Amino acid sequence: MVTKIQLNDSEDISYKEAGIYENTKFEKIHNVIFKNSDYASVIIAREIATLIREKQAKDQNCVLGLATGSSPIKVYAELVRLHKEENLSFANVVVFNLDEYYPMDKTNVQSYHYFMHEHLLDHVDILPENIHIPDGTISSEELYQYFIDYELKINAAGGLDFQLLGIGRTGHIGFNEPGSHPNSGTRIITLNYLTRSDAAQAFFGIANVPKRAITMGVGTIKKARRIVIMALGHKKAEIVKKTIEGNITSDIPASYLQEHKNTTFVLDQEAAGELTRIKTPWLVESCIWSEKTKSKSIAWLSQKLQKPILKLTDKDYNDNGMSGLLAEKGSAYDLNISMFNKLQSTITGWPGGKPNADDANRPERNTPHKKRVLILSPHPDDDVISMGGTFLRLIEQGHEVHVAYQTSGNIAVSDAEAIKYAEVVKNMMLRNAGCIDIDKIISDLKKKKENTAIDSIDVRALKGLIRRVESLGATRSLGLPDTNVNFLDLPFYETGTAKKKPYGKQDVAILTKLIREIKPHQIYAAGDLADPHGTHKVCLDILFHVIEDIMKEEFMIDCWVWLYRGAWHEWDIHDIEMAVPLSPDEVEKKRKAIFFHQSQKDNVMFQGDDAREFWVRAEERNKDTAIKYHQLGLTDYAGIEAFKRYYF
Repeated sequence: MVTKIQLNDSEDISYKEAGIYENTKFEKIHNVIFKNSDYASVIIAREIATLIREKQAKDQNCVLGLATGSSPIKVYAELVRLHKEENLSFANVVVFNLDEYYPMDKTNVQSYHYFMHEHLLDHVDILPENIHIPDGTISSEELYQYFIDYELKINAAGGLDFQLLGIGRTGHIGFNEPGSHPNSGTRIITLNYLTRSDAAQAFFGIANVPKRAITMGVGTIKKARRIVIMALGHKKAEIVKKTIEGNITSDIPASYLQEHKNTTFVLDQEAAGELTRIKTPWLVESCIWSEKTKSKSIAWLSQKLQKPILKLTDKDYNDNGMSGLLAEKGSAYDLNISMFNKLQSTITGWPGGKPNADDANRPERNTPHKKRVLILSPHPDDDVISMGGTFLRLIEQGHEVHVAYQTSGNIAVSDAEAIKYAEVVKNMMLRNAGCIDIDKIISDLKKKKENTAIDSIDVRALKGLIRRVESLGATRSLGLPDTNVNFLDLPFYETGTAKKKPYGKQDVAILTKLIREIKPHQIYAAGDLADPHGTHKVCLDILFHVIEDIMKEEFMIDCWVWLYRGAWHEWDIHDIEMAVPLSPDEVEKKRKAIFFHQSQKDNVMFQGDDAREFWVRAEERNKDTAIKYHQLGLTDYAGIEAFKRYYF
């Protein structure tokens, strides 16, 4: 069953119609893939709103099971908007939340009680007695009865009409970790290390993440009459494939939803990236052989068979589901040559364009010879981590290079690191000679409990200053004058916690002003949405907003935007449109530039699930890209930095 929803007064649309792909024989759970996750969130919110109104018309309560985490935030934002602007009442809504950390005080900003009130419940007209969120303060002696009572309350309300879910990388729904029984009820559970690792950024380190949680059981969830489960981002791609295409297993509790007859997976393109029909559509059915699909399939075939592109044969194509491509496009020889030339043309040692050279098959234009270049760095180290070698090339080749650090990066400085710098300052300055009370800063830092409190303005200023001086050291090592370094300190970031505000007019205005001043021929920006605390995506959204506003201005006609990936992910080979090779000497210079960011070198606050230091990740990623190019039959380099162009 596919539930219909109302987008507006004139447009009635289903998930199937709103999504961009159809289901295939490989998939065992209905799913829809969206190009725009914001649009997906709106559609889910509209389904919930339609259900609430239908229940109101029948004078019935609407019983919702709700989830927390980053995925449903925009669903809740749309529900709040519908309440305030379109008179959606929650007076008949009864809410049961999935889970809560244990132990956890309701007033703690990391609690799910706090989360739900912050994002939804405090902004709508729901009755307090209709709000049910697991209580993380219940004594251990009372837990068993509390779980029974929670189940009884759900049953007394008539059961769940609608359950919204997210999915963890362990395959958990709620906090039902691997091993959970399909008939399990509300209970306490020990959290998997990977689950705690994914939550670490919100708690300023995994050591501060609770090891246990209260969760609604799998059996309780499966009794819901309608289930929508959201998965966003490439980090969810592997578990999404296993859940949707694999067998039902307790190792992946979300796979139990294959038995539910009214479940829809709502995915963005990155979360859907490992599904067979997306990753290798030619293995599913006859497909349209666009240039992108052709490039993707040939690169895949070469890598799968571990053969250089120019050695692929007709038999290789026929044996691997690509006979249609062969029949449509000609012999393997013709396909191989075309793909080899395409990949070869992405490689350039002149990221700003090579003067007086034929640029017909080069990624960048050769004019103007001296370009104005703006490198946007979400955090104060993304520039050198992600494109330090290209940064160096652009300077050495005579371009007018500017870098702009979009956020202060202050929350990524540990308290211990800040205390170290503060004590250095204290011992160098005359007492009371400055306008900042350094003793108070040190005292505030030492009083902070387990890094979970909000930093004071002065502490944030100190941590931001640490990131600034590190950034200046790095850019100076590459030969960039200080006059070309900009610190934007975008306001959305300045909350003092890992949780950021939505970007607003002021953020857009700051970036717009800079771009208009520089009038760049090239903008380099982070296209890496795998950043564990979401800053990259917000910064990219701000850039896209600015481009939309000013794209018709004269200087923007000559502006090209190149997207790089950050420390967590790299472009697939078929997506790369500019590959800048690095010599061993350039690899070393890039490493030294990264080393200037000492506060991020050891004991990194937000490094995700990869324990390697950022410089190691960067080098190994660049080396891995170079190896892939070489295995495809191209020249062997020490490293390659990869870029994809954004067309507007």
